[in-house]
Amino acid sequence: MLRELEELKTRAVAELGLINSLSDLEKWRVRYLGRKGALTSVLRGLGSLPIEDRRSAGAAANDIKALLEADLQQREQVLREQELVAILERTRVDVTLPGYPVPLGRLHPTTQTLREICAVFVSMGFQIVEGPEVEWDYYNFEALNIPEDHPARDMWATFWLDSPSGDRSRLLRTHTSPMQIRLMETVRPPIRALMPGRVFRYEATDATHESMFYQVEGLAVDQGITMSDLKGTLFEFARRLFGEGRKARF
Repeated sequence: MLRELEELKTRAVAELGLINSLSDLEKWRVRYLGRKGALTSVLRGLGSLPIEDRRSAGAAANDIKALLEADLQQREQVLREQELVAILERTRVDVTLPGYPVPLGRLHPTTQTLREICAVFVSMGFQIVEGPEVEWDYYNFEALNIPEDHPARDMWATFWLDSPSGDRSRLLRTHTSPMQIRLMETVRPPIRALMPGRVFRYEATDATHESMFYQVEGLAVDQGITMSDLKGTLFEFARRLFGEGRKARF
């Protein structure tokens, strides 16, 4: 019996070392440690042994069972680690690869047109000047010679903004002209500037009107400037923006 157990152990350990998959490992467990396995079959023969041999054979069988179960657990851990490594390798992400391309958006026609307009005037020596859309009453009206009681104020439907002090001195600009004042306060002539931007009017919205729209305004301050300079500038702008063959009237 002891010799048979030793041969079983040697054979089981040798086969265990050749197993490379969890499915084969389960077959090995059933074959040697299952209810109908080889070790169980040997243990069933203990009853036919004398009492003295039965005790030593039983102890040897239990030692072999414990050894095979420990080897089984160790081999299972190795195979599971190998399986995990294989899965990680198959699903490995190469972080050096370029990402999926992001579709580029397109500029809105209004933005394209504004950029074309600005490019024309920049080529003629104008600088682009932008200002705040939330403006003071002073720059939007008073500094432009439109005092509070001026009848021209009736032309503007203005978005007035409330302030903590209760006064109505701030508003959404109704035109880009406030930048003329701001520019002349900080820059000495000669000045050639273009002021594009959004402006706001509190009026009904329909197919041709909106409460927000874009305005482009120019300012030239210098000695010797005449109406001919204005006319030539506008004709040159129209020619470059709309094409050589486009007719224009001043």
